[in-house]
Amino acid sequence: MPELEAAACSLAAHRQKIEQQSRNNSGFGNVASSELKGEIAENGAFVRQKNRFDTPFGNEEGQLPVEKGRYRLIWTPLCPWATRQVIAFGLLGITEDIISVGKVAPIRTPKGWEFSLDEGGVDPVLGIRYLPEIYAETDPEYQGRATVPTIVDLKTRKVVNNDYHKLTNYWETVWKPFWKDGAPDLYPQELRTGIDALNEIIFNEINNGVYKAGFARTQEQYELNYKLVFDRLDWLEEHLKDNRFLFGDRLTDSDIRLYVTLARFDTAYYFGFRLNKKRIRDYENLWNYSKELYSIPAFKNATDFDAIKRGYLLGANKNPNEILPLGPDNSAWEEPNNRAEKFGKLVI
Repeated sequence: MPELEAAACSLAAHRQKIEQQSRNNSGFGNVASSELKGEIAENGAFVRQKNRFDTPFGNEEGQLPVEKGRYRLIWTPLCPWATRQVIAFGLLGITEDIISVGKVAPIRTPKGWEFSLDEGGVDPVLGIRYLPEIYAETDPEYQGRATVPTIVDLKTRKVVNNDYHKLTNYWETVWKPFWKDGAPDLYPQELRTGIDALNEIIFNEINNGVYKAGFARTQEQYELNYKLVFDRLDWLEEHLKDNRFLFGDRLTDSDIRLYVTLARFDTAYYFGFRLNKKRIRDYENLWNYSKELYSIPAFKNATDFDAIKRGYLLGANKNPNEILPLGPDNSAWEEPNNRAEKFGKLVI
């Protein structure tokens, strides 16, 4: 079929281009090109790098000023940490005139995240082809990976924050002057201690837990983290039996953080990270909870199942023949959920 032949030729040409670029240039400064450089411990455990750029947003001396039009968020729908930001923007009404948004392709190249979705393969604001370029320009001594989400200060042309642990909390607090009318309080003062504690658990045992299993280099580490993930999923399944959201009837920052992993689980982690005990759709409460969140436009608009599948199964894992699975059938996310029946009409 002509369209299949054209697609095959396009893929072959892209692969040849990337291989040629890799031969011509080994990278950008000291920026690492993969997790295998510096993030695998001697015992085979995956130990995620710390975030180098973590200056907080705020109005105090030494903080990043909260200023309309000054910053650019770089994200990809592949990445759960980056997708959190876009969901928060959608819920709060932080639009592109307040913080502009750039998007890299979901398949990370040997030279890092690439702006191949943009005209000419160059970010129209930063004028760069690969995300590591701005990291090397910001700090020539930086040796970590160039990660998403990345916040770039357009006045100084420097990376100023890649701290996904805290970024949504800034949008939910000090950026309040730029919220839309009626925006939900996702990080209410009276729940912050509990939200912070639960977020730490979600990160270690779910968000990063799937990576610790998927990137493990020994059977022992894989099995340890496999159990960690599913033990916590079982706990969450029971918790959501009597709670619409993680904090009762309040949609919070914690729900955003859990959702981004649940949305990737059946499509990517079940296959690519060998987390094959259960799918999320095999849990009654987690599955209906996930579908209800997906029914909210801010969540749905930030969820790209095709990008997730391509990024994890063609990019994040060894797949030399680049064979992309046909499944799963993600139209199931559009099916009705039972949360309104259990808890009443959804109000955000």
